Amino acid sequence: KVWDAVDKGSCLKTFSCHSCAVRAARWSSCGRRILSGGFDSVLHLTDVETGKQIFSSKNEFRISALKFHPTESNIFICGGFSPEVKTWDIRTSKVLRVYKAAVQQTLDILFLPEGREFLTSTDAVSRDSADRTIIAWDFQSGAKISNQIFHERYTCPSLTLHPKESVFVAQTNGNYMALFSAQRPYRINKKKRYEGHKVEGFAVGCEFSPDGTLLVTGSSDGKVFFYNYHTARIVRTLSAHKEACVSAIFHPVLPSLLATCDWIGEIKIWQ
Repeated sequence: KVWDAVDKGSCLKTFSCHSCAVRAARWSSCGRRILSGGFDSVLHLTDVETGKQIFSSKNEFRISALKFHPTESNIFICGGFSPEVKTWDIRTSKVLRVYKAAVQQTLDILFLPEGREFLTSTDAVSRDSADRTIIAWDFQSGAKISNQIFHERYTCPSLTLHPKESVFVAQTNGNYMALFSAQRPYRINKKKRYEGHKVEGFAVGCEFSPDGTLLVTGSSDGKVFFYNYHTARIVRTLSAHKEACVSAIFHPVLPSLLATCDWIGEIKIWQ
């Protein structure tokens, strides 16, 4: 669904191109197309004005994560319920590269600045080892750069990049967000931890404000937490939803607007 978020709050368009749950949807950089994937294992690139599919392809696994390349608008990566992550080219409708790891599911994908490297967060947490929870990849060669990034035994349902500094944050099922360097070897900042919200198994998203001063996250108790990026202290909380709040994102042009959504499908826009 495409909504008028700012003025009327009305649903503008509904695209019924998938036969099962849609787990990932991304705007293209031009803002005129939506890339979507879901449990029907199908990828669609839809023109928002006409509703026509510009690109459609059957994938080999159910899709739960999609990311466009930051500098190459025709390239995207998809991951899901598979050990594989794939790079696709929209122009040819073909897979360019396959990245393989000893995991069962990719939870999130994050490109690092310039798009030469990217990270995947996975479901791989065993009793005796916490490697492979976050994996760094070389985009061009498909080589694994590191799987020894996060050593605590929690999965990380979402990753987010700081808009100005070379760092990224991982949401963890330990009910905190961890801060890492976006430069090799991607060291964790042990002095800074953002905690107070709850994750508790939900795919709770997190994001930096456009100026990078705030870190916002949902919480399984329905609240939204705003953390000061530099001090890691809670700046404020909103009692946003009755159910688990799984996403909180800033408007890309109007940074005073925030969208939140909960586990049962309610979306709210906040000033």
